[in-house]
Amino acid sequence: MIRVALVGTGNISMAHIGAYLKFAERCKIVAMVDIFPEKAVEKSEKCGIPCDIYEDYHDVLKRDDIDLVDICTPPYVHAQIAIDALLSGKNVLVEKPMAASLEECDSMLAAAEKSGKLLSSIAQNRFRNPIANLKAILDSNIAGDIKHAQVDSFWWRGHSYYDLWWRGLWSKEGGGCTLNHAVHQIDMLGWMMDVPQEVTAVMANVAHDNAEVEDLSVAIFKYPGALATVTSSVVHHGDTQGLTFQCADARVSAPFDTYASISKENGFPIRNDELEAKIAALYDSQPIIEHEGHAGQIEDVLSALEENRAPKITGADGRRTIELITAIYESGSKHTTVQLPIKKDDPFYTLQGMLDNTPRFYEKTTSVVSLGGENITLGSFENKK
Repeated sequence: MIRVALVGTGNISMAHIGAYLKFAERCKIVAMVDIFPEKAVEKSEKCGIPCDIYEDYHDVLKRDDIDLVDICTPPYVHAQIAIDALLSGKNVLVEKPMAASLEECDSMLAAAEKSGKLLSSIAQNRFRNPIANLKAILDSNIAGDIKHAQVDSFWWRGHSYYDLWWRGLWSKEGGGCTLNHAVHQIDMLGWMMDVPQEVTAVMANVAHDNAEVEDLSVAIFKYPGALATVTSSVVHHGDTQGLTFQCADARVSAPFDTYASISKENGFPIRNDELEAKIAALYDSQPIIEHEGHAGQIEDVLSALEENRAPKITGADGRRTIELITAIYESGSKHTTVQLPIKKDDPFYTLQGMLDNTPRFYEKTTSVVSLGGENITLGSFENKK
């Protein structure tokens, strides 16, 4: 039985709690921690989980019966909690984003290596059938080499969204929609295409004058022989996300769609129905993921602990995503193209360097402990009517 301590009991914690309850024969939440302990009490009672409640996560780390520390706090404390947990001999699962800076990511990785414990960063969309199937198609090269990727991280959040005490501040949220919403799509892009040579980006705050951070950014990633465009937004109505890959022989995307072209003598296209059928057949032949989203990733972490293996999503995966996002922030802040990898002497490598060099679009004017309501949206790559 894997014994879990949940640190942070805000809205996203419900996705984690629900996942652990699916595997009650394999794991048990034995502690919840929150700086507002009444929130932890409320979650414990609502979910029917009798457990110890703490206000300070250090109290959990003193226990020798905790196997896994699951971090669901605001981003600005991810790194310190993870490092302390790892060095106390606990395995760690941390919500996205892994940390607010590359320096913090590297410190987390160093702590994991020193302790020999598991470190995994949440990227739950890899455990969705449309994404896993798309990855399989790209890896097969059935559609040819990627020429262009279009990444749409389209969300909509009302003005009051940034009234929550930790949101809308570079020092606590670590950034805006690029870090905290598009992190999902940017993770998937890195998973499918790896790290580009350079990044050029612009960012703005066009609809939330109660936040320091951006609510819209557009970036271009340059790869050898390919480009990717990444739009990160919380001003797009409909909360629609998508990944589209234009390959040499066909287009493939999530939600799933495909279109293949071949050339007439004059260079104009005609449709390649045969290739489209082959791509669709390959897509349909992929194994079904039984547990999707957070449940899928948490099941993999449990299995990794039981089997003494690395999880499918490692700390290094989380770091790669933060490097891509950092490049967007550096380019958008300095109005210049950023070369990758980002080096340790780059000001944007550290959190303080980020804080010193990122723009404050507006002053945060409201700070409330809770906005009320728990019905949050986590995004989807299912086909929508």
